[in-house]
Amino acid sequence: MIETLDETLKVCQRHADRLKWAMAALRTHVPFSAKTLEQLTDMELAILDQFSTRFGKLQDLMGAKLFPAVLELTKEPGDLKAFIDKLYRLEKIGAIPSADNWLLMREIRNSFSYDYPDDPELQAATINKAYELAAQLLEVLNTVGTFILPYTISRSTRRPD
Repeated sequence: MIETLDETLKVCQRHADRLKWAMAALRTHVPFSAKTLEQLTDMELAILDQFSTRFGKLQDLMGAKLFPAVLELTKEPGDLKAFIDKLYRLEKIGAIPSADNWLLMREIRNSFSYDYPDDPELQAATINKAYELAAQLLEVLNTVGTFILPYTISRSTRRPD
């Protein structure tokens, strides 16, 4: 199980690193406006695509694999079938800062699937909110990594039975 968790963390970190890079490259354009979006070069648009893709992939992977692995690692009791129940359990044990903020991040990730080509103001507002939440997404990954450290250390140093 720890090997799977380690692999998931490595992939999460790869997405996080590329998300950070895209955020740094876009920083001079924040806050975005309809006019800003109009003036982006092809390269800057590609970086913006990188940003939205990595945001979505990181958020998806954490929700689909990392969070269930953390609950399994900590042996949290209960049959948590609903994703929201898992989020609130993770928040309760201190693995994530806020279940509600996670849901906001998920909402923004979902909004990336709609392009709104006829509404550049809405596009700019979505990107600005995503940029703000991306920093929180990266912080959630750091919080999870710090939270699981004692569990992974104690398991890796345990003697075989």
